[in-house]
Amino acid sequence: MDLDDVLQSVGPRLRALRQERGSTLAQLSTSTGISVSTLSRLESGGRRPTLELLLLLARAHQVQLDELIDAPVTGDPRVHMRPMKRHGATFIPLSRRPGGVQAYKQILPPRWPGYEPGREDQKVHEGYEWLYVLSGRLRLLLGEHEVILTQGEAAEFDTRTPHAFSNPGQEPAEVLALFGPQGERMHVRARPAAR
Repeated sequence: MDLDDVLQSVGPRLRALRQERGSTLAQLSTSTGISVSTLSRLESGGRRPTLELLLLLARAHQVQLDELIDAPVTGDPRVHMRPMKRHGATFIPLSRRPGGVQAYKQILPPRWPGYEPGREDQKVHEGYEWLYVLSGRLRLLLGEHEVILTQGEAAEFDTRTPHAFSNPGQEPAEVLALFGPQGERMHVRARPAAR
């Protein structure tokens, strides 16, 4: 891939990343200081991205610079993702591409979020989610249902169903979460245990 091809691919990647995060051009302009006009021209390919603009956008989207430009593979297979803190929980992204299914490892501190969420705390949004508890306990409110998931247990649900999570335990809970923003479902294949 030559330099022009790399630069032409940045605009669609910027647009997909912004839309995935549910942000408008005006909101992104406020957080980066880049004008709406410049952001629009960057996304449409009408303006070539500069390093200064890309650094501001990478910071605003909380991604590495090479994710914005789809840097060529260097041969190092390790994924270096930066953990994010949200409401006292740690989210470690395990997937790199905007759009499609996103994977996260979530670390919820003991007794997170500090109160026992009730039905009034449930949220809804577009998408489909699959959870797998690596360690600890996860309390899942899903509509009228309440489930405590423990190590090795999984749950999947349409996120248009009201839902909320908490860690009712005295130790951190580690959860693998796959989220499909367009409602993609996970397909788990397993063989029955040999007898």
